Amino acid sequence: MDPARARALYVSKDPDHQSLSTNYQANIDARVKDEARYPELCKGIIDFQKVSYRSSVGDMDIPAYLFQPLQKRGAKGHAAMVWVHGGVHGNWGINMFPFVKEAVARGYVVVAPDYRGSTGYGEKYHQAIDYGGYEVDDVVSAADYLKTLPHVDPARLGIMGWSHGGYITLFSVFRDKTPFAVGAAIVPVTNLVFRLSYKGPGYQWDFATQKRIGGLPFEQQKTYIERSPLYHVDKLHVPLLVHVATNDEDVNFVEDQQIVDALRSRKPDLAETKVYVDPAPWGPSVGHAFSRRVDAQTLERVDSAEQIDSWNRTWVFFEWVLRPYEDRSKPAPPVRMR
Repeated sequence: MDPARARALYVSKDPDHQSLSTNYQANIDARVKDEARYPELCKGIIDFQKVSYRSSVGDMDIPAYLFQPLQKRGAKGHAAMVWVHGGVHGNWGINMFPFVKEAVARGYVVVAPDYRGSTGYGEKYHQAIDYGGYEVDDVVSAADYLKTLPHVDPARLGIMGWSHGGYITLFSVFRDKTPFAVGAAIVPVTNLVFRLSYKGPGYQWDFATQKRIGGLPFEQQKTYIERSPLYHVDKLHVPLLVHVATNDEDVNFVEDQQIVDALRSRKPDLAETKVYVDPAPWGPSVGHAFSRRVDAQTLERVDSAEQIDSWNRTWVFFEWVLRPYEDRSKPAPPVRMR
């Protein structure tokens, strides 16, 4: 049976049916092609490296992109951020480069991990996906990597993600203990119980076939509740920014409105939320990419009023907590008493 037709007729729970039509070599080729552009893009402005670190789960090395200022400050001189890509299967996209460039110019060290399930690393890595499970540990482990850099201040770590990356961001701060002082989740996935019912069999397939999920919400109720950030809002104890769009056709507003309402009612002292009403559409993704509008050829921002506003608010939010402009490797100036 044709895989596409099979998905339309039923939802498998067999892990061997994960990603039936994926072209792994094409994904690898695309990743390598993008990576080859970074040395020239970063020349003279950013210290770029491809690095890896061990996940705290202990079973995988996680590849990641590291972007740093050329001139490093002394010990604990820099704030740092973990940036999390989206996609049920996706990878760190070069289209995010203009925003990375801005972050580094502001003094941040940025690491962007390709956590398990990311594309471009072959079949085994692709099928190791664990949505809302070990992948969150992979991303949180990036904080441990950042702490090995002597010029990074471990007390000034932030995390930001988009879509599925926003989902991982939420789970990274909805913990009893988190290494992050602040987070930002843009158009995040928030409620898998609702989402899978809304999206249908073709979308459900990627979840039901995962080894540590093994079924649909009605079959694995506890698992889907555990893996839905909406039901963990009360664990938030660090500042969190959330931006959503009413014309989002991926993470539909009826899903994101739930997390916005929960944060506004139960965590108003920590959460800053904003709903963008029908922001200017961008390609086939409509509102879902409203703050990630970038020219694919020039890798320059294609700004709308909403994109400008969202990023201005995001930078201010992070700067209020992380103080990236402060060089804490130097002693504070003495306080003069009048």
